[in-house]
Amino acid sequence: MRLAVGLSGGADSVALTRVLASRAAELGIVLHAAHLHHGLRGAEADQDQRFASDLARSLDIPFHTQQVETAAEASAGRESIEEAARRLRYAWFRQLMAANQLDAVATAHTLDDQAETVLGKFLRGAWTEGLSGIHPVVDFPEGHILRPMLASTRAQVEAYLASLGQPWREDASNLDPAYTRNRLRHQLLPELEQWNPRIREHLAAMAELARDEETWWQSEIARLAPQLLLTGRPVRGGGRASSGESAIAIDVTRLATQHAAVQRRLLRHAASKLGVSLSFEATGNLRQLANQGHAGQKLALPGPLTAERTPRELRLSPQASRTGTGAQPKEVPLPIPGEASAFGWRFRAHSAGTYPPATIRNWRPGDRVTLRYSSGPRKIKEVLERLKVTGTARAEWPVVEWQGQILWMQGAELQPQAEITVSADKE
Repeated sequence: MRLAVGLSGGADSVALTRVLASRAAELGIVLHAAHLHHGLRGAEADQDQRFASDLARSLDIPFHTQQVETAAEASAGRESIEEAARRLRYAWFRQLMAANQLDAVATAHTLDDQAETVLGKFLRGAWTEGLSGIHPVVDFPEGHILRPMLASTRAQVEAYLASLGQPWREDASNLDPAYTRNRLRHQLLPELEQWNPRIREHLAAMAELARDEETWWQSEIARLAPQLLLTGRPVRGGGRASSGESAIAIDVTRLATQHAAVQRRLLRHAASKLGVSLSFEATGNLRQLANQGHAGQKLALPGPLTAERTPRELRLSPQASRTGTGAQPKEVPLPIPGEASAFGWRFRAHSAGTYPPATIRNWRPGDRVTLRYSSGPRKIKEVLERLKVTGTARAEWPVVEWQGQILWMQGAELQPQAEITVSADKE
């Protein structure tokens, strides 16, 4: 296995690199190192890159590096710096694997990272899948992301490096309270440790429990869903007829016999098949409509999604996007440079010169896009499947086309073009 360590230069990744380098022959791996320069922190980040390169050279392992502009990406995608950095990092790892340079990438997340992740998810009101935290293995089509240090603490890591006399780099931004993870690490968790010194272990244990729970529920819902979820509309005399609409019906009589936990899972599963993720509150409102509602009663849910109660069913239907004058147009010209509104987005085309206009439209079968850090073009259909976009949302997914090339696609980061860039914000 050609395995790269995501080597930032910090204590955790340096320790993982040293451990794997010492055991490469025993484990049967060809070790690499991969360092992404995020374009932040100026000269300090340049020094991190040199440190990582020097360490890889001293261990005689191949070194991969690339620089990205995280701040610009975060601004364009309306993300936090943390979110953009993570997205760019994993996109680059996947690019390396897609280019057949690596089979897998190992990241040096520790038990402390796991505790911080679970606590952060809990504070945001995550479901069980969120509380599962950092997974030991993540499978992508291009290869695997491995986290072999989730049982090790940061203190153990630093003690190991001290025993080797191995230095590491300290990232000054890890002390900046502007970042949520730093406030969790340096403020909230130490305070919680005053109540329970083993809080980090307990949070890590919660993640493992949640992962096992989710694995079981996935198989259980896969077994139950075909029995309760229905497509089409009922017809007289029995059976169902296809209505040609993207909707899912749930047999409320059979749903009522299920435990509340099963009801929640089934309702969220049904909504997810229409491309909608339900909050706890929305799921509760949907349960109430299913169990206590009357025929003809409707409920508008975020997504947007409409739920309608019939005598025997609860029907979920995605709401079609509308403009103030009727149905959403299928094509809208976008001046280059210039702005235009369509599909609930405000688009902006940027260029140094003037070019023929681009077209904002629905994606079509056969459309292909080149994702950033991808080895080549991919079908939009495949990208939507990975994004888990279904139902009406899938049919109306917008793209921006210029001279036969897709420059922008909702929810995906595309390879930038030298002449023209397109950005968009939700209206």
